Amino acid sequence: MTKLKLGTVVMSRTINDTIADSEQFAKDIMAALHKYTNCDWGDMCQEDKKLNDSAVKSGLNRILAAYKTSEGKVYIITEHDRSYTTILFANEY
Repeated sequence: MTKLKLGTVVMSRTINDTIADSEQFAKDIMAALHKYTNCDWGDMCQEDKKLNDSAVKSGLNRILAAYKTSEGKVYIITEHDRSYTTILFANEY
């Protein structure tokens, strides 16, 4: 069981297309999503990690994490109401 409710998981078209073209990237995204759902915030500063931890506990604020992949940095963002989670490249943010 995961610690974080994701809601509907969506991704940018660029992420989707890159997953289709790269098996390694698809594995990277799955690994990042696994870390994210277990509150491992990846490449975020300590202050942002603490904010995310507080958001998980309170259920009130948006959560954002960053992960390095074979195709560049990606963000995973869950909205404050936990209705959906978006995966996108950092340059799409």
